[in-house]
Amino acid sequence: MKQWLYENKEVTADIIPEDAVGFVYMIEHIPSGKYYIGKKILNYTVKRPPLKGKKRKRTVVKPSDWETYYSSSDWIKEQVELGRVDDFKRTIIQFCNSKKSLTYYELYWQMKYDVLSDPKALNQTILGKFFRRDI
Repeated sequence: MKQWLYENKEVTADIIPEDAVGFVYMIEHIPSGKYYIGKKILNYTVKRPPLKGKKRKRTVVKPSDWETYYSSSDWIKEQVELGRVDDFKRTIIQFCNSKKSLTYYELYWQMKYDVLSDPKALNQTILGKFFRRDI
């Protein structure tokens, strides 16, 4: 399995900022030059029922599948299922410290690369609604 890269270094636990909620990434298909820009959360919360005799629901934080993740692009997922993992380069563009900033910077990088006009981009849609206070 190919590792994630950040600033041309393999991503390890000591590289990930302590306050990071997730990251914006680019996955490149090396043979064709096609690419996908997206975001991934590092941890997610799960609501559990309250313990016996208690009233409040419990919140449990679990790590996401970010280490083995290959985007939400159907084409990329299909290639990975066919065993073509080595054809891809996974790069973290930016770490973010809130879910709102994660969504904002995903949109920022998609616009910067003009993914809807670029024929090499695999992104089909982009979306975001932001206020100055969210950034």
